[in-house]
Amino acid sequence: MMKDLFSLLKRGNRSALAAATVNAVISIIKGIAFFFTGNVAMFAETMHSLGDTANQFFVFIGSALSKKAPTKRFPNGFGRLVNLVLLGAVLIVGIMAYETIVEGYHHILHPAESTGFLISVGVLAISVILESFVLFKAMKETLHDVGVEAKGLGIIHQSIRHVGKAKPATKLVFLEDSVATGGGLLALMAVIISHYTPYHHAEGLASIIIGILMFFVVGKTFLDNAAGVLGEADEFMQNKIGALVLEDPEVKDLPEITVLKEGDEFHVELMVEVDPSISVAQADDIKDRLEEKILKEKGVADVIVEFDEDDHVNSWDNRLKN
Repeated sequence: MMKDLFSLLKRGNRSALAAATVNAVISIIKGIAFFFTGNVAMFAETMHSLGDTANQFFVFIGSALSKKAPTKRFPNGFGRLVNLVLLGAVLIVGIMAYETIVEGYHHILHPAESTGFLISVGVLAISVILESFVLFKAMKETLHDVGVEAKGLGIIHQSIRHVGKAKPATKLVFLEDSVATGGGLLALMAVIISHYTPYHHAEGLASIIIGILMFFVVGKTFLDNAAGVLGEADEFMQNKIGALVLEDPEVKDLPEITVLKEGDEFHVELMVEVDPSISVAQADDIKDRLEEKILKEKGVADVIVEFDEDDHVNSWDNRLKN
């Protein structure tokens, strides 16, 4: 049993595990700094990092368990488990976001100058560097998920462009660490402003903005994974696979195609129109060719191919126009 569990964990999302590990270290450092300085912006960043740690750890576990093979009780597999885990994980971030906003609001009402300026600046600067490192790894993981190659600064541009097509776990890590890096910079600016000017409200304001950003992550993650739990059709993959199918010279048309995304996997069902005069053996050859070609696409778990006779009406072109 334990051997099977460890085997599954090895298949978990690595960017989520790396992010959880780094954020755990960061949250401890920030927590210690908050204890000694009482800095409200540091409190917000501590809560942010703790939320990210818990969230990303659950993401890693969920992405690993979703790879479990189908059983008699669950013949469709566990692909949607990662979506369910992420729905639960966002509750943690939501609670911490609320606490962050409340603490910032109290600081605005009763502003006070924080101590330990150098400690706060040093810890936040190190945190931003570490968060940036994790974010860059998430960017590269995003490109790996979608099969896009890029180098140098192109990694940043291409990952932002394609993040919507990445696996749910990778997308969440990308989103959280983007917010974490931006939040760290915001907190750093607030600490500097509060130290060098009389405007001590800056730390409270930064805390509220960081909390709002955390709620943005909660909302985005909830909507994406609620759709995943229900079973979401992936239009990009539908069009991609549809184009592959129509490359076969014996396929006349493609009136129906469904690509259902469950966790990190795609389940493909399609109906193709062929010449009604072909033999069963020829139809079986077409089916084998199509299945082999489609299963080579990244993330495709299974394919169901059905046949119908050619009605000489181009359904695929009309579907794309609509």
